[in-house]
Amino acid sequence: MIMRIRTGLKSQKTVIVCMGLLFIFFVLTVLAPWIAPHDPIQVNLALKLQSPSLDYPLGTDHLGRCNLSRLLYGARVSLGFAFLILIASLGIGLFIGSIAGYKGGLVDHVLMRFCDGVMSFPNLVLILGLIGIFGPGLVQVVLAMMLVQWVYYARMFRGMVLSLKERNFITAARISGSSQWKIIRQHIIPNVLPPIVVMGTLEMGWAIMDISALSFLGLGIQAPTPEWGAMIHEGKAFIRSNPELMLYPGMMILLVVVSFNVLGEALSDRFGVKRRFEKG
Repeated sequence: MIMRIRTGLKSQKTVIVCMGLLFIFFVLTVLAPWIAPHDPIQVNLALKLQSPSLDYPLGTDHLGRCNLSRLLYGARVSLGFAFLILIASLGIGLFIGSIAGYKGGLVDHVLMRFCDGVMSFPNLVLILGLIGIFGPGLVQVVLAMMLVQWVYYARMFRGMVLSLKERNFITAARISGSSQWKIIRQHIIPNVLPPIVVMGTLEMGWAIMDISALSFLGLGIQAPTPEWGAMIHEGKAFIRSNPELMLYPGMMILLVVVSFNVLGEALSDRFGVKRRFEKG
């Protein structure tokens, strides 16, 4: 019993620390234009690869740009667009999954067969294929990830709706004359919102890693806009002489992803929600 209590306390402290880190990242993201010491895209070759100093707390990169400023502005891209992708994918998945699960029949069959077809391929392969069609760029990456990710959420929400629509309160609403859309809007969707919050927290880390990975490959954000994955890509040429150019953004990605995963796992245990799928 004592061991369980100690384990619970340690777990609670870890969750609090992760929440604190995410809050700090959120504040830094919002306040980046005011707290960044320099213009993140201003090139000054006379100051390239400088060591940390009062003017440049984390030094400069190979083009003389402030590393700290680029990290702060990079957080706005990495976190902001990951959140946008997640919200859009969850929204589309919730809408499609609710319709498929509640209506059933041919509608459910067609939608779920389409989702099965998409899920039969590794999602990164499909994303890369869509980027090949749309072309490289942040907008194209965001659109490609939205088009691929929503099918996984739709599949899960459809299962939730199937279990909910046989509940007594849904039957009562149906008998009272409520329309299908009213039942979905007022009774189905509110009951799947807690799992949505848990799922969103769990998957936020994956979204950040996907954006960073695609930017590292040169398919996401384009220079000179700062983004953590793109910064790692730029710094790999100096891995021997200036490894901090890769270390700084890599640590930011690690801290944010681990924090979201720990917080998501805690919420998952609290609400009994499991991960939707394993990344392919």
